[in-house]
Amino acid sequence: MTQKLPIFEVCVDSVSSAINAEKECAARIELCDNLSEGGTTPSSGMIATVRKYVKIPIMVMIRPRGGDFCYSDHEFEVMCADIEHAKSLGADGVVFGILLKDGRIDVQKTGQSSQAHVRAFDMCKDPYQSLEDIIAIGGIQRVLTSGCDSTVLEGLEKIALLVEQARDRIIVMPGGGIRKTNIKRILKEIKLKEIHVSASASVSSSMEYRTGNVHMGRPIYNDEFTINTIDRQKLRDMMKTAKEIN
Repeated sequence: MTQKLPIFEVCVDSVSSAINAEKECAARIELCDNLSEGGTTPSSGMIATVRKYVKIPIMVMIRPRGGDFCYSDHEFEVMCADIEHAKSLGADGVVFGILLKDGRIDVQKTGQSSQAHVRAFDMCKDPYQSLEDIIAIGGIQRVLTSGCDSTVLEGLEKIALLVEQARDRIIVMPGGGIRKTNIKRILKEIKLKEIHVSASASVSSSMEYRTGNVHMGRPIYNDEFTINTIDRQKLRDMMKTAKEIN
């Protein structure tokens, strides 16, 4: 039997990347800021402008800072306000995750938002019990996971078990390190409904004057004269590869 082509969700952090993802027939985007920290909440201006130019569904990352997913009451208050604001600006849903200190899903706080992905999943103590906890909440559409490992390939065995456990109750969406070179293996080994990719590439900035004396980042310096963007060819190639095995 031919496997149905999975839905492609593309992670973006700019208007141009969002537009390019839509042009390459992505079904949905995850809109973030600060991808070097694993993604944080994008600005209201970013959400509104992406919504202006993109028609496909937008899932907005709700994460007030980098680091862990155990938030203070004040941080949770910020997240709740950001969720409402994102939806008022046209977001179709949000991406977030909240853990208790002992590594369990914070069921009470997680249950306060619907139309959501859960992103803290990979840092939970027991992914199989956490999956059941998330399903029991109701209203959560999917979990985004690399199989509790650094990349999807390294977590592939666990992802397969989670997909089998989830059945049709919730979508398990792999994401993390998926490339043209490995997407065929991933899709052959696991029957997936959705997949999360970035297809990113670094391109030179438009600056003509450049100084090498100032770095705006942390001691591990980023190159201020390159920017990350969606590589349309990479995304096109991954989608083509996915179609070839169906």
